[in-house]
Amino acid sequence: MTDPQLPPPSPYGSAPPVPPAPSYQTPPGAYTAPVGGYSTPQGAYQAPVQAPAPRSAMLGILSFVLSPVAVVVAPIIAGIAGYEMGFRLPSVAADVSAATSDLSIFSPVRDQVLLGEIGFWVGTLTGIAAIVLGIVAIAKRRGRVWGVIALVLAILGPVLFFLVFGIALGVGAGTGAVSPYGA
Repeated sequence: MTDPQLPPPSPYGSAPPVPPAPSYQTPPGAYTAPVGGYSTPQGAYQAPVQAPAPRSAMLGILSFVLSPVAVVVAPIIAGIAGYEMGFRLPSVAADVSAATSDLSIFSPVRDQVLLGEIGFWVGTLTGIAAIVLGIVAIAKRRGRVWGVIALVLAILGPVLFFLVFGIALGVGAGTGAVSPYGA
């Protein structure tokens, strides 16, 4: 007879016999678990669900407070400075030759140039701060709606600044231009 623990011989040739799998015993003194595993508790017990604590929207609101400075205040300053520069420069431009690249033509309007530059840097710094705080507020969900509004406004800030400055410069030059024909 054949040994019950050995597999039957292979019809494709002789293969070495496979030894039986070892049976493992629980070590002495080990904690024994029930054979079927642990059963689930009886009843309708569920783990308590805690609602997430409401987060403060202060970060988004802060970014929204900074964005109007970049969108409203800086273009107003640029408009005032641009109009004054346009109004005063045509009288000086008649005395300057096109062959020189001397920036002394801006000497009569140096105060307006400084005002425009201050407006530019105020708008730039507050706009960048509003963009960064808006992105953080959106990512951390701390005033997400305020952060989105602030982000959109702060991105529109530079466009509005240069648009207002260019229009004001042109309007100022149109009203303050000196006609060479004596009109």
